[in-house]
Amino acid sequence: MKIQARTQPSEPPQFSAEIHPVLQRIYHARGLKRQEELDLALSQLCPVSRLKGVEAAADLLFETIRAGEPIVIIGDYDADGATSTALSVLALQAFGSDKVSYLVPNRFEFGYGLSPEIVDLAAQRSPGLIVTVDNGISSLSGVEQANSLGIPVLITDHHLPGQQLPEAAVIVNPNQPDDDFPSPYLAGVGVIFYVMIALYNLLKTNDWFQQQGLKHPQPAEWLDLVALGTISDLVPLDRNNRILVSQGLKRIRAGRCRAGILALLAIAKRNYQRVVASDMGFAVGPRLNAAGRLDDMGLGIECLLSEGIDSATAIAAELDRLNHARRAIEQQMKQQAESLLQEQLPPADGILAQGLCLYEKSWHQGVIGILASRIKEQYHRPVIAFADAGSGVMKGSARSIAGLHIRDLLERIDSANPGLITRFGGHAMAAGLSLSADRFDDFKLAFEQALEQQLDPQLLEGVILTDGVLKQEEMNLTLAEQIRAGGPWGQGFPEPMFEGRFAVKQQRVVAEHHLKLVLGDDSGEWLIDAIAFNQPPLSESAGQVLLAYRLDVNEFRGQKSAQLIVEKIASTFETTN
Repeated sequence: MKIQARTQPSEPPQFSAEIHPVLQRIYHARGLKRQEELDLALSQLCPVSRLKGVEAAADLLFETIRAGEPIVIIGDYDADGATSTALSVLALQAFGSDKVSYLVPNRFEFGYGLSPEIVDLAAQRSPGLIVTVDNGISSLSGVEQANSLGIPVLITDHHLPGQQLPEAAVIVNPNQPDDDFPSPYLAGVGVIFYVMIALYNLLKTNDWFQQQGLKHPQPAEWLDLVALGTISDLVPLDRNNRILVSQGLKRIRAGRCRAGILALLAIAKRNYQRVVASDMGFAVGPRLNAAGRLDDMGLGIECLLSEGIDSATAIAAELDRLNHARRAIEQQMKQQAESLLQEQLPPADGILAQGLCLYEKSWHQGVIGILASRIKEQYHRPVIAFADAGSGVMKGSARSIAGLHIRDLLERIDSANPGLITRFGGHAMAAGLSLSADRFDDFKLAFEQALEQQLDPQLLEGVILTDGVLKQEEMNLTLAEQIRAGGPWGQGFPEPMFEGRFAVKQQRVVAEHHLKLVLGDDSGEWLIDAIAFNQPPLSESAGQVLLAYRLDVNEFRGQKSAQLIVEKIASTFETTN
């Protein structure tokens, strides 16, 4: 793994002089050029009307609400799906639908998406409309089943479509053909938020709220859910998504958010008044996801729908318990994966294959995605982890590296080997698939062959891109606070990372796994605290280290100070006296 500074564009930026020069450098390296690009007001969102199908979706929903017919939301079992489902229920209830309910397929019984079996389950509620959120674009047979039962389907999704689209009544997906929406990276919750804004505008135009005696709703009230789902799903934070996330975080910091989000932040020991995107991604999202991974995402959705803090806190405690159980399962699976990788090492050179396919019969279906991510991060290779789904079926979760579009790779494998993969879907960096258990070796071979043809070996080297070196006088609380507030940071708009060479003055292990450091310069006149998570102690002879780090704010007993969060220790140097 190499540490390398980002290339700065040649064209000089045009930012206000009030912005710290380091932040100007950071923004410029992420493609921003002008001051107005930093404006994250709601007025700067891409127009709702630009999203293909959104007005037809609003018409269909209005007709269903006006007719008093039940609406069934079909969600997904991750944080994006949970927030999408909760937002749909809250919005439709606020719009006057008193017959809205939801179903989330249990991943262990039904699998992903709008399957015929889920349609049959939804049909028991006699819906006038089925609405999918964060799924549906690949549900050909499920939509066909709904059509055969006379139930129209509105698909709202953001996943990449296949060659054939479902014959749904309406499809809203910024990635569907002929959609020129300026922000194709909306998460599922972002898509349904746009649909609900279009419906709100239609209802307002028709004086619906006044006629029905309804309190006039404010769609901005759901931005906390949009922020959580967008961050958790790791979609690229283009300007449109940064607006959605920024506005949602503002509401959370002001305490104007769902009780469930406040409860999840509290149980994760995060101060809601200082919450940033990483808190949602690393503290709230995993606890919400734990329900879908180990149990039933209905628990997570009910947490988000809770009206009172007491009920939300009780559910959040259960989600926290599930998350601890998930961590234990993940740790055991990772140890087993490490053993499998040792077995796969070629005796001649000991170099792993370009891509890793891993399977252990005992692995948990709900945790293989996290396992694939952990192995990918450690070995910097595309990874697919498989689990036994029963009935002779294996389910896999794929994670990719920058430069390799994993869903497109699966599509190439499927085209070259008809019938090998029974089902697949996903994004550039993550995908899911199913295949017959007796075809694992065939798939592994096809996967490795496809990588040999498509993967540039240089992509396997791994590079940590940094924003260069900070001067000692720049490593202070003022800049740390400005960087923290200068986001939101996330996928596609990465949190600032810096590089530097430091003298190790002190080190000690805290909380069993983490390394607390005091760093300085050769003179010893300047010191700064740092922490490296999940890092064993350095050699006692390590006098200097080359680090990739983030500049952050440490808050302890009401006192704030600048602290370095160490991401990578690239090299160790002996002291020279």
